[in-house]
Parts: sequence; C-alpha cells; structure tokens
Amino acid sequence: MKKTLLSWLLIGGMGLSGAAVAQSDYPTISQLNQRLQRVASNASATLTSLTKTEGGKDIWVLKIGTGQLDQKPAIAVVGGVEGYEVLSVELAVQFAEKLVADHSDALEASTFYIFPNMSPDAYEQYYASLKYERRGNAVSVDHDRDGTPGGSGYSDLNGDGMITMMRVEDPMGDYMISKEDDRVLVKADRSKGESGKYSLYKESRDDDKDGEFAEDLKEGIAFNKSLTYKFPVFEPLAGDMPVTQKESRAMLDYLFEQWNIFAFVTFSPANNLTSPLKYNAGNAKKRVVTSILEKDQALNVLVSDLYKETVKQKAFQQDNQGTDGDFFQWAYFHFGRLSFGTPGYWTPEFKDSTGKGKSNAEANYLAWADSLNNDVFVPWTEVKHPDFPGKKVEVGGVKPFAMTTPSYDKVGEIAEQHTEFILKLAAMQPKLEIHNVKTESLGNGLTRVTMDLFNNSSMPTHSEMGEKSRWLRKIRIDIDAAADKIVSGNKIELMESLGAYEKASFSWIIKGSGNVTVKAGASHAGFTTSTVKL
Repeated sequence: MKKTLLSWLLIGGMGLSGAAVAQSDYPTISQLNQRLQRVASNASATLTSLTKTEGGKDIWVLKIGTGQLDQKPAIAVVGGVEGYEVLSVELAVQFAEKLVADHSDALEASTFYIFPNMSPDAYEQYYASLKYERRGNAVSVDHDRDGTPGGSGYSDLNGDGMITMMRVEDPMGDYMISKEDDRVLVKADRSKGESGKYSLYKESRDDDKDGEFAEDLKEGIAFNKSLTYKFPVFEPLAGDMPVTQKESRAMLDYLFEQWNIFAFVTFSPANNLTSPLKYNAGNAKKRVVTSILEKDQALNVLVSDLYKETVKQKAFQQDNQGTDGDFFQWAYFHFGRLSFGTPGYWTPEFKDSTGKGKSNAEANYLAWADSLNNDVFVPWTEVKHPDFPGKKVEVGGVKPFAMTTPSYDKVGEIAEQHTEFILKLAAMQPKLEIHNVKTESLGNGLTRVTMDLFNNSSMPTHSEMGEKSRWLRKIRIDIDAAADKIVSGNKIELMESLGAYEKASFSWIIKGSGNVTVKAGASHAGFTTSTVKL
C-alpha cells in the first residue's frame, strides 16, 4: 500500500498526471499549493515560500536543477504578475511539472527558477462570488486619497455576480457604438466628424459622491504596477513608492542573490516575443534609458523568431510592449537581464465567410466566440442608477476573464509549446569552453601557456544592458599558480563580455613544474576549467 501511494505521489508531482489532468477548470490556491508540493517531492526541485501576502497567501519559488545549481546559467519563469491572468499561473506550474517529469537532461546544463504566482490575493477573485479582473493585493489602500480606503469600488448593478461595464447615454460622451459590432463601444474620432453618444464606466456607483466611479477599489497594490522602472507615481494600484509590498520586496531580495540568471520569461500582458522591441537611438541615449539597446534588439529578434516557430498560434494585435512599473521592463532596464514576455494566449484573428476581419480587438473576439457558440457576453440591460437620474444606464459587456483565458482543456497544448520554447531558449544560453591549450618550454624552468576562451553560443555572455548597468558580473579567468611563479600575465583576468561565437586569447609565462588549472566564467554564463602540465 505504501509503495502504491509513493508511486502516485511521484507521478502526480512530476507531470500532468495526477492533479493537473484531473482539473476541469483553473486550480484554486489550495490545489496549486498541492501541485507545487508534488513537484518539490522530486530530488531536483526545492520549494521555498519567500513571504506571505497580506491575505495570507504564500509567494512561492521553485528552484530546479542538479549539481552546482548556482554555477550554471539560469532562466527565471514568472507567472501571475497580473492577478487576473490565471493562465499565466497555470503555464508556469505546468512548465515546472513537465520539467521534472520529462526533461531532466535540461537540468544538467541549466538551473530554473519558477515563480508561479506573484499575485495570489488577486488570483483568488477568479473563484469569488463576485467575479472581476482584479489586480491589487489584500492591503488596505486609499487610492483616491480621500481618507477612506476602498471607498468607491465596483457594484454588481444587475446582480449577475460579475463586474462588466456600464454605458450611460450622454451626448457629450466620448464613446459611440462600433460599426463592426453593435455590442462594442469605441471612442469617437472627432477628427472624422464622429460624435460620442455614451459615457463608459466599469460597473459601479459613486459611493463617496466625488463624481468618480470605481476610482478607490477595495483592493490594494498591483504587483505589475509597483516596480521601480518608470514607476507610475500617484496612480491607483501603484502605491506611494515602488517595491513597498511584501511580495515585491521578497522577490527582488531573492533575485538580487541569484547571480546566475541570464534571462527571464514572464507570462504577462507585455509581449516582445511575437512583436520584438524596437531600438530607438535617441531614447537609448537618455539619462533614463527608455529603449532596448541595439545589440539586445538583435537578440530579441532572434528569440522572437524561435518563439514564433515553436508556438503555433498567430498573434492578433499583440503590441503591448510594457507598461509603467511592470516586472517585464524592470527585469531588463533595472536588472540588466534579457527579458521576454508573452501572454501565452490571445484571440485568433477571425474572418467571416467573405474573408473579412475586424479591426477592433473586442469585435474580433466576439465574432470568433460567436462562431464557436461561446457564451462570453452579458447583453446590455437597462438598470436604474442613483447617480444618473433621468438618464438611460445599461450594464453589459464581455464577461470577466473571457478574453485572456482559454478554456482549461486547451491549456495542455499551450503549456507544451511554451515548455518547448523555454527549453530551446535554455539551450541557447552562453557556453564557455577552453580550446587550443598549448605549452611551450622557454628554458630556465619557464613555460609559456596559451589558450582560447570561446563562447560556443548564439547568445553573448552579457546583455548590452547588463554591461551598461554593470550589474552582471564580469567573466573572471583564474590561474591557480602562485603569484610569485607567474612571470608574465595576471593571476586574475576580468573580461566585460564575450559575444556570440567569440573567442579571447590568454597567455602566461610560469616558473616551475607540475600542473596549473585555469578556471574561467561567471555564474550567469557558466564556468569551464582546464588543467595544464608545465
């Protein structure tokens, strides 16, 4: 009986069998925790709780690898940077499950850090009695600074258990009905002579009577709006200062100790995998750099091509390349690592029987959903609203989570493709090798030692931003001969970087006999050694 139970635990913890396969919908926090514990039952995985959120949820990190984990290049995979993107959490967890079950060979050369859910307080809203796309954690915050935290949140005006939108007939409004789909509202283009017919708000009341709606939500700080890069000062959900929350502080404290991370893959709204970032020389030269650097842009294109070859779904209007205070941009601009972001899923472009498509993303989504008979829209229904006496107010719109969340039965294939992509990215990591080792006797007990240090990879050892920020450690070349025995050359050499398939030559003249060992590398680029007989 014990053997059977142990086998079940190991199988369940190592792959999609067990809890993951049994799922019919996205997992609860409790189910996620059970699956992470099963992954951690594998000898190659360590599960650590970095902290607990204000809502009492663990911020987990899985460290997966074999051998000297901190001396090998690593990839960090991050899910749940936005609490409403429940798919992102599932992709990170399934990557961990597949990694230990089916790809132990990858662990010999690489280490993986997996942060499955950075917004567990917000994630929980998916299963709440009132469904809405929440971003903030459980901290009490006065977003509109009126002295009352959470004084004007969402209100379920039609009693359907979901927060959608409300439209108010208003001749001075900014919105009009889309010509592509009469369920959709779009901004009127004044330059084309279009006039607005509606004002548009999230489903809510003006509870604090300040003329604003849903401006002081009953939720705290959004992880993906509270990082240091271009921190959005005084904006709701951002907080007074960056990195003030338990989850963001604990994660960054942890990351600053992990010198071996060379790249991040973040499942988030930001997307530079189907649409690479574009280099802008002016913005790259500013004091506060706001453009990807030129060499890193070429790497972004290289990895983007790999992603599009591996992930079969074609992107439609996926041009979100980062927002103020987000994690995706922090990882590159402030942490100096290669940073890749993808939502992992998007609505496909839909064309009708005549081959005609939609230019508006919401109209495209609804046309696609209609073709599948998916119930994703709450019809516009008139309600009485105390803040708009004498005006027609209707509630309706796309249901929460619908546009960003595929049905759970589709997730396995999506996760499989993204696992394949991450492993291909890991295979591209810097790979330092020592070649052409030669010794030459110079007489009088002197030996010249020469060798080439070669980066056998299409990736450089350092991102250009990493070099610029000086945060990534330099490549260090050590020879273990005593200093007084080294006649020429340095006992320790430091190199800024090695480019893709680039070599650097080194030479020493050493006095004496016996063996000397050269060790070269950096934790994010890996290490290599060579022993030479004098």
